Order: sequence, then structure tokens, then C-alpha cells
Amino acid sequence: MKKIVAFILAAVLALSMLSGCGSADSGVTEDGYAKELYLYNWSEYMPEEILTAFEDEYGIRVVQSTFTSNEELLTKLTAGGTSQYDLIVPTNFIVEALVAQNLIQPLDLNNIPNLQNINPQMLDLDFDKGNQYTVPYMATITAAVVNQKKLEEMGVEMPTSMDDFLNPAFENNLVVMDDSRGLIGFALSRSGKSFNETDKDTIYGTLEWLEQLKPNIKAFDSDSPKTMLIANEVAGGFVYGGDAAAAIAENPDIVMVDLKENVSLSLDCFAITSEAQHKREAELFIDFVLRPENGKILAESFPYICVNNAAKELLGEDYLNNPACNVSDEQLAKAEFLNDVGEAVTYFDEVFTQLKN
Repeated sequence: MKKIVAFILAAVLALSMLSGCGSADSGVTEDGYAKELYLYNWSEYMPEEILTAFEDEYGIRVVQSTFTSNEELLTKLTAGGTSQYDLIVPTNFIVEALVAQNLIQPLDLNNIPNLQNINPQMLDLDFDKGNQYTVPYMATITAAVVNQKKLEEMGVEMPTSMDDFLNPAFENNLVVMDDSRGLIGFALSRSGKSFNETDKDTIYGTLEWLEQLKPNIKAFDSDSPKTMLIANEVAGGFVYGGDAAAAIAENPDIVMVDLKENVSLSLDCFAITSEAQHKREAELFIDFVLRPENGKILAESFPYICVNNAAKELLGEDYLNNPACNVSDEQLAKAEFLNDVGEAVTYFDEVFTQLKN
């Protein structure tokens, strides 16, 4: 009799354990999703409002870690990060390297129907034909900006070319990006060369012009160059579009310079790591971010180029009237994408090091 009772109790216990699958204690949501998703992203690049809304709707908590450069991202992934993170946000020019090293995996675009909201100019690009591996997130251009009021005080006319910033009146009065590809790219564009130049002599040839510019540089800053612009600490600078947009939004004296030279364009994308533990949840999150209302939150939180056409229709005048973030399709078509320059990146770094030292 005791054996029968024990058997019945064991059966009941087993049944209760089985019925608990999908409950709060099982590690999955009622819809069968994992309860956590691991995102590796740039700092200050994902609104908490979106993360909270995603968790409220699906019961999935997004655990976010951050990096400060594509180099840091690549180093982390090659050191085993492909199993630590599910979703990453690389810039377009390292995507081919990520694919070649088997660090990311193909997407199932059937799970991302909101891809239809993305500006067609940002799809099917050379670094990822057919968007097999990536989905556009946000983009940015390089920009030259000036403080109109300070120019008047200095008796300097509005610049129209890179050479105008060599004016001695700008001495110790410019903030520039602390980034070799960005700043040297400006110098290359000035001489009619590509931002993606790979010839060593051509890249080193920019040093002469950059040395002329150096006395006018007050700070190399890629963390928050907008701070100096907003506080009227400098008369201008060469910065990324997001910083330019933020400065323009907060300081009415800051304006974009319409350079005769070309500018560069870069695109940050979603990608799923090759050993992601939660691919289904990652694709669900990508599609969630691509909803128009969430694209609006994203653009209003971080003033980069909104690549979501459906979201742009919801944005207000503050965003639409800011030329550093609301870049026209014509300007996008003219800008040159930053691409992977392979081993030539060492030439950029060497020139930059010489300039700063």
C-alpha cells in the first residue's frame, strides 16, 4: 500500500512539474520565448522606453552591455563574445569582416516584416547584399559646424571649404572628432580623394594639411564634442552628425557648414551573433524597434539619421528642421559610405598618432 501511495505522489509531482513548463518559474514566457535577450550596443544608443515597452509586451528582458568602438566590439566577439551576446550593433564597414570570421549569422527576414519601413536607400548595400546579415538601425554623416555669433565677433565669413578652417582666426577654437577615419577622411576629401583611400602615400600626404590645421584645434573629442559647441567654448568643429544635431538643437548659434567637399556616411545595423542563444527573440526585438512609433522614439531620443521612413512621418518640426539629422535623400546619395579599408587602417592610425603627438 505504501508503495502505491508513493507511486501516486511521484506521478502527481511529475505531472505538476510538466504542467509548470511555460510558467514564470520555467525560464520562458507564456508564448514560449526566452525571458532574456542579450544586446551589445553603443553607449547611449537605445532608449529605456523601448526596452521597457518590449518587456511589457513580450515578457522578455533585454540585458544590454555597451562598447565604445567597432574595434572593441570585434575584439570582444573574437574572444568568445558570440556566445555571450545575441544581438549586436556594428557599423557597416566591419560587417564584411564579421561575416568572413563567422561572427554573425544570416537573418530570417520573414520574422522581420517591418523591414519594409526602412528607407530603400539604406537596403541592399554592397557590404550586405540582400540584407542577409544586417538590418539598418541608424545612420550618421560627418559634418562641419560653426558658431555664427563667434564668427561675427572674429570677423570671419561663413566657411565654404575645408581650407577656410586654416584661417588663423580659428586658432585654438575648433573641436574635432578623435577618430582617424573621420578627421583624415575630411583631409582626403579636401584633395578630391576618397574617404576610403588605401594608398599609403596618399594617406600620409594628408599630414601636411592636418599639421596646418593643428594650431586651430582646441580638442580632439569623440565622446561629447557637442558639449563644447553648446557651451560656446569653440567657434566650430568637425564632428559626427549626431553631435552636430544635438548642438544645433540646443544652441541657436550653431549651424551646419555647406562644404564644397564631400562628406562621409556610416550606417549602424542590427546583426545576430553566430552562436546566439536567442535568435528568435533577437529577430522579434529587431522587428519591434522597426515599428513606426518606436522609430519615432529612437529618433527623438538620439538625433541621428532616421532610416525608418514610416517613423519619419510621425516626427515633429524639431527633428525635421534639423539639417544634421534630417538629411535629405539627395544628400544621402551624394555622401560617401565609409567602407572597410583593410590593412590601410594602420596608415590612418599612424598619421593620426603623428598629428596628435
